[in-house]
Amino acid sequence: MTTLAPMPTREALHQIADLCPKRWVKHYTRSKLSSDPVYGAVAKEVIGTDQPILDIGCGIGLLAHYLHACGHSLPITGFDYDPRKIDSAVAMATAAGHRHLSFTTGDARTGLPKFSGQVVILDILQFFTESEQDALLTAAASRVAPGAKLIVRSGLRDDSGRFRITVLVDYLAKACFWMKAAPTRYPDAAQFERVLVAAGLKVSIKPMWGGTPFNNFLIVGERHYNETQS
Repeated sequence: MTTLAPMPTREALHQIADLCPKRWVKHYTRSKLSSDPVYGAVAKEVIGTDQPILDIGCGIGLLAHYLHACGHSLPITGFDYDPRKIDSAVAMATAAGHRHLSFTTGDARTGLPKFSGQVVILDILQFFTESEQDALLTAAASRVAPGAKLIVRSGLRDDSGRFRITVLVDYLAKACFWMKAAPTRYPDAAQFERVLVAAGLKVSIKPMWGGTPFNNFLIVGERHYNETQS
């Protein structure tokens, strides 16, 4: 069940961007926070709940700051492969005085932090092989507490023009060194259904395009209170 989340003001989003250590990252952050629909979508899923959040592939921690601006004050743990981004995330959280935000470096291929609550994975599955995707989704699902959710934003593999644009932009992100790796494989809807249902989650999949040209979808796996974690 979703809830109405308060939307951050433009001033609040600019304050988040002003925390960024580099000028071009400030401009990127202002644009992304104001135009990318995923932040508001995640906020609708988690605001009003009493569960902490694990953000896998957190980057510089923009989701954590956005949720804080929405009024979410529960602990958020960010986890990312790129130590440069984690260093920036720590610096931004420290500058903002957000003690409930923590960030750590690690490789999701070799293990996730011990955790129980809400789990978020945004825009990283395309950098994994199919078996790695299955393993990550299974591990993430095992950390979803009863009554909580696994929230994933991913491009889905199909024959659409949106999908081709999504692939191109991911390669450009690698070429300009914003991402450390080029895409490996994009999942499809059937894979999410197969893996997450087996992990005991009720799955919903819906388009998450907003005003973007990308073939993004929001996948939500919810664990009911009467279900136990495997």
